[in-house]
Amino acid sequence: MQATRTLIRGVLRGVEQAALGIRVAVRRRPWVSAAAAASVLALNVFLPPLVLSVARKPWDYFTFNPWLASLPQYLVSPDVPVGRKVAFLPNLVLFWFSADNPWGVEWGVAVSVADGLRFLAMALLFGTYLALWFESRHRIGLGGWLARRGRGGGIAATLGGIVGFSTGSCSVMGCGAPVMPVLGLAFTGLSSGTIALLSQLSGLATAAVFIAFALGVGYLGWLVGAGVPSQPAPARRPPGPSAAL
Repeated sequence: MQATRTLIRGVLRGVEQAALGIRVAVRRRPWVSAAAAASVLALNVFLPPLVLSVARKPWDYFTFNPWLASLPQYLVSPDVPVGRKVAFLPNLVLFWFSADNPWGVEWGVAVSVADGLRFLAMALLFGTYLALWFESRHRIGLGGWLARRGRGGGIAATLGGIVGFSTGSCSVMGCGAPVMPVLGLAFTGLSSGTIALLSQLSGLATAAVFIAFALGVGYLGWLVGAGVPSQPAPARRPPGPSAAL
């Protein structure tokens, strides 16, 4: 029991230290974090239609889902069971890009609520990671104690970003599968088995990138938090004349 309690206390201290490092890094470098998050969010949204525009046909249509105006009424409607609303919301399409051909839709990319939340989560993770990396580099310049541990963070972020953007899944119409990795959008005429395999690999790669960035944020937060000086306890004021009475 004592070993278990010691382990739990150590884990809690590590989580608290990581949270402190994240808080310090984001507060010290808010513009770095915000700019990185906005850039990643924009890339997640616009990279699939840009790849399809280059590889197949430029997009010629963009729209928000007109039904979104009825969403509040749908959510408060007593005639729709709560379970159906919960199941419906993640798949609700927010907006889409598409390109037409003489026979119909050449391709289309739709962004659902689940896609938007995934894009936002990745953007926030990347922005936090970059703020932590800059803060760790700053502390390396000051004291040097993080040099061996934090030097590869920028390379890891670059590789993680490349893997994430190239394998991230997107909902695609006219590609033979509902979800495809970004790199797979550039290829046409693939067999259904290859497309299904790419779709499965895309989901696995997306999960792997999320896990890798989450672990990286926790690790860098722990390193930065370890270098934050602890606040001394406030000194007690001596009792005044009134206290003596």
